[in-house]
Amino acid sequence: MAGVSRQKQKLLRMEQLFSAKTDEQHAITGGELIRILEEMGIKAERKTIYDDIATLCDAGLDIRTTKSGHSNAYYMGSRLFDDDELRILVDAVSASRFLTIKKTGELIRKLQTLTSEHRSQSLRRAVHIENRTKSANDQTYNIIDTAQEAMFLDRQIDVVVQEPGSDRKRQGRHIAVSPYHVVLENERYYIIGKSREGVIKLKTDRIAECAMLREKRETLTEDEETEARRLKLPSFSAGGEERLRIRFEASVLEEICDRFGDKAAIRADEGGCFMVEAEVRLSNEFWGWLFSLGNRAKIVSPLYAAELARERAERIADGYRR
Repeated sequence: MAGVSRQKQKLLRMEQLFSAKTDEQHAITGGELIRILEEMGIKAERKTIYDDIATLCDAGLDIRTTKSGHSNAYYMGSRLFDDDELRILVDAVSASRFLTIKKTGELIRKLQTLTSEHRSQSLRRAVHIENRTKSANDQTYNIIDTAQEAMFLDRQIDVVVQEPGSDRKRQGRHIAVSPYHVVLENERYYIIGKSREGVIKLKTDRIAECAMLREKRETLTEDEETEARRLKLPSFSAGGEERLRIRFEASVLEEICDRFGDKAAIRADEGGCFMVEAEVRLSNEFWGWLFSLGNRAKIVSPLYAAELARERAERIADGYRR
């Protein structure tokens, strides 16, 4: 009976072989395919193997024919993802902050199965991201799933929030939360909901445990709904939006173009410099970017924005003088 069972696996095994063993540079002939199947305990003959390949093509597989000497050889053509798309996905997984090192490795190994074994190793690249740290919380997926399910069922959740104690060790604090939003911001997940403290925004990296409760969610008041919507906005969107004129040196022209794109007007200015005019949200994220350019960029107008920049720079300098 075991032989009969293996024989029924023939088409499935052939699909797996074409997916794992072949690509444009690695095709297999009908004879090689028969030999590999026989090693698996599956009988195959030349007069039927070509019909089996045709059946797989009829089912939607892109199996293409080439020449190997005087014989026809076959390989998997197009796949769900091409290699360039897989490299993009691998780079995104490698660079993601909320994924732990363990989960990153697991996801990359799964992505490697979507191409041939001959190309899979080229996907496992070490992508260096400056100042990029990985999450230490391997429960992020479970926490998000529990919160999403609780929202669907209109239930509260109990979360254990890790907080630093006086001895610098993290201590757990139980909080009952009525979850209303799950937000991905700056590559980190947050849960926005209502607790005894009011509307809160919890970073999943700080949640050690998350469990669903039987109690129904507490209803948000009109003011709380407004606060929850505000917390859904990216934190760097705080601050007013203003049309700025920034004078900058030619050495940072590429960074300016990357920052503002086609939305900004850039023109040459005296002294080999340039002037950019763009709508800018005066946020912590913007100030951090501007100060990273040092004295190579300076706000020209409006004057109040230039004054804000001066005050911020002076506060930073004062901190170092102390």
